[in-house]
Amino acid sequence: MTSQDTLPAFCTKPVLILGCGNRLFGDDGFGPAVIDHLLAGYHIPDEVYVMDVGTGIREILFTLCLSDAVPREIVILDAVDDHRAQGEIFEISLDTLPEENADDFSFHVAPSTNLAKELKSKGVDVKIVGCQSGPIPETISPRLSDAIQDAVSRVSTYLEDRYFPSYQ
Repeated sequence: MTSQDTLPAFCTKPVLILGCGNRLFGDDGFGPAVIDHLLAGYHIPDEVYVMDVGTGIREILFTLCLSDAVPREIVILDAVDDHRAQGEIFEISLDTLPEENADDFSFHVAPSTNLAKELKSKGVDVKIVGCQSGPIPETISPRLSDAIQDAVSRVSTYLEDRYFPSYQ
């Protein structure tokens, strides 16, 4: 048995798609909703690993930083508040995130930019795909707004076109 055999599957796939967020708080559940949508309606190629990480992305990124094997590319899906139109999808560059907060900066709990930047320095192409959320409720409310539900479909189609093209 090699060390490759004992690694979690998410370490060994070329592409890792991570859905971040807390599905109990409305639009904050965008990332996990995309993962659910992909798993329910798309054929995921063997080279791609999709995972609902909830609010635990820090642990996943930390594991990857310590691993001998890492994906070629990581796509992090997360609801963010960037003062845009609700449901707007946009890429966030790691290079634009503030260095002074590298140890603790997060998009409402995750991801940890210092770990993402460490993976980038190891040659991993780390992409953060943000979706402008509506107001996040203060009490449990697991329903996505219509704008975010529409964004889930649009991002899923984008991911299919980008990472699952041979299966269309």
